[in-house]
Amino acid sequence: MISFIICLALLIGGYFVYGKVVENTFAPDDRETPAVRINDGVDYVVMPQWKLFLVQLLNIAGLGPVFGAMQGALWGPVVFLWITFGTIFAGGVHDYFSGMLSERNDGASISEVCGIYLGNVMKNVMRVFSVVLLVMVGTVFAVGPAGLIVTLLGNKGITGLLANPEFWLWIILLYYFIATFISIDKIIGRIYPLFGICLIIMALGVIIGIFTNPNYTIPEIWSHFTNMHPDGKPIWSFMFITVACGAISGFHSTQSPLMARCMKSEKQGHFVFYGAMVAEGVIALIWAAAGCALYKVTGGLNTGLSEVLANGQSAAIYDVCIKTMGSIGVALAMIGVIVCPITSGDTAFRSARLVLADWFKIDQNKIQKRLILCVPLLAVGAFVGHLDYAIVWRYFSWTNQTLAMIVLWTASMYLFREKKNYWITAVPATFMSAVSMTYFFCADECLGFSTAVAYPVGIILAALFLGIFIWATRKPARKQA
Repeated sequence: MISFIICLALLIGGYFVYGKVVENTFAPDDRETPAVRINDGVDYVVMPQWKLFLVQLLNIAGLGPVFGAMQGALWGPVVFLWITFGTIFAGGVHDYFSGMLSERNDGASISEVCGIYLGNVMKNVMRVFSVVLLVMVGTVFAVGPAGLIVTLLGNKGITGLLANPEFWLWIILLYYFIATFISIDKIIGRIYPLFGICLIIMALGVIIGIFTNPNYTIPEIWSHFTNMHPDGKPIWSFMFITVACGAISGFHSTQSPLMARCMKSEKQGHFVFYGAMVAEGVIALIWAAAGCALYKVTGGLNTGLSEVLANGQSAAIYDVCIKTMGSIGVALAMIGVIVCPITSGDTAFRSARLVLADWFKIDQNKIQKRLILCVPLLAVGAFVGHLDYAIVWRYFSWTNQTLAMIVLWTASMYLFREKKNYWITAVPATFMSAVSMTYFFCADECLGFSTAVAYPVGIILAALFLGIFIWATRKPARKQA
């Protein structure tokens, strides 16, 4: 339990100390923000800082820091280290710069921002990358809740249309359609802060339940500094890919522009972007602790947690809530496993609309022009929603972390151009390059090479990316000579 408290203190301290270093490196000023200058009443709408924070938290979180952290707990309390240091030095940096670079460029989508600093080729790659990722996220966050609703109704003996997952899938997609094209302050700005509060309360209830129950003990990192995964999956780089939203996630960079278009002042960025990521890190740390503390360990392996996770993410979250909070946990679990995915899904489709709008230069002031993008997007989502869930989700994790890698390289190039300390982003960019490339070469759903091949290749490619960046930063000096 001591190591958990230390990690929690580091996360909180990281917000005030390293978060301030990041903010000072970017140097926000008093310039007029896009929300004030453009203010179209749809996507560019000034919102108060507390609401920006809670909406950003819910947009980037959903079930990511909950289920991802529990899966990460299969490796044991060593996952605490990745959540803590990943959040402080990678995730918080990534989220802050993705949001602030969007704000500095009129609230542009992350693909357009990457194009500004990495060139047109990367811009087009990111456009496709972002839209595909966002549609996948939106779709799986519709299929999952639809299935859970059916399960809950089935347990109460309800049959007929209401017990048909197809019916609920279309209901959720209909909601996505409405939320995707109406003004951001009509639904998202009004009710999402409440759900964000529920997400925080659920996490607090879990950790209080663990602390107050003598049967639960959070294991220490130093006494369990081994790979506890029952299937023997290596820590590098599988754990770093699995725990995405609780440490660093490229999906966040697609969501940050939504709030970048609603900020009244640049100085809100530290609290809204870096702060929301730290809050998500805290939530992930709590759920990882639950995964390590609540279930039996057999032969040094987390077999009990593996058995619970085998029943599905919704069942696992429900089980933790019941064990730690009793009947109160049931209501919170329902909010967590139904509402939270839906709130991430609709903002995913909204972000996809904005990426396409920026791509094809389609003005979004008029409803007709928003519908031109919303209708085909949701049609594709409906099609993908009828594919095999496992196939759709299989490539999400790698795509997600690769996107984070590209965004960090983008921020590095921005800082170089501004003659500021680019190592603050170049170091985590290099690290995430190694993570992404290693996973791509060794994961079964990718190339499936042995670790003997994947490890050195991943590190060599990361070093190559760093070398290319350094070469690019030296090019102006060579031209002057």
